[in-house]
Amino acid sequence: MAKLKDKKEIQIMREAGSKLSTVMESLKKEVSPGKTTKDLEEKAKELISKEGGKPSFLGYKEFPAAICTSVNRIVVHGIPSDRVLNKGDIISIDIGLEWKGYHSDMAVTVPVGKISRKAEKLLRVTEESLDLAIKQSKKGKRLGDIGNAVEKHVTENGLVVVRGLCGHGIGKEVHENPQIMNTGSANRGWKIREGFTFCIEPMVTFENPKIYHDKEGIKTENISAHFEHTIAIVDGNPEILTA
Repeated sequence: MAKLKDKKEIQIMREAGSKLSTVMESLKKEVSPGKTTKDLEEKAKELISKEGGKPSFLGYKEFPAAICTSVNRIVVHGIPSDRVLNKGDIISIDIGLEWKGYHSDMAVTVPVGKISRKAEKLLRVTEESLDLAIKQSKKGKRLGDIGNAVEKHVTENGLVVVRGLCGHGIGKEVHENPQIMNTGSANRGWKIREGFTFCIEPMVTFENPKIYHDKEGIKTENISAHFEHTIAIVDGNPEILTA
């Protein structure tokens, strides 16, 4: 079901994750009112090249860009364009980086200037749910424990998990089996094993969890947040490769 990795493979993915984290930290600083999402795309290409990596997303299933830039109601797969970022917006930046034939993947949602308290809560709860899910990612636990951790925290805070989207295994392919759901029941599903490499990516919104597809990306009825890390199970515990 899952393609388990040996220590050598995990080391390469660790390097890929470190490079991606460096790219993301630099790119987050570029977010400001007046910038376009295309500006972020061009900067990301420059930063990925500087790290010696390749963009994982460019050309993947015909995706036309190196990064996903998803603003406000666009939760994922936003295509960089001439769209100008305005004060009060939130933007999810999702990046994949290939290094020596292996991929890393991460996402953060960033405020554009000062944002509303409602948006601040959305970002905080979504990131917290990712942290809680990672803590459940131990050898012997099950995938349902991960989804349950996300869903429980989100629901307790009066928000909802976006339906129809999920995390995934990762390695030589950007997306490998199994799917990592953001909902689930504790102690149910595939048992987590040593050498498992995967992405947890909570996507959270207000009230209506349904998604809509259009030319801008995948949307929700209200604003949405998205956070993601690449994880490896090492010595039975979760290691965040994109930290």
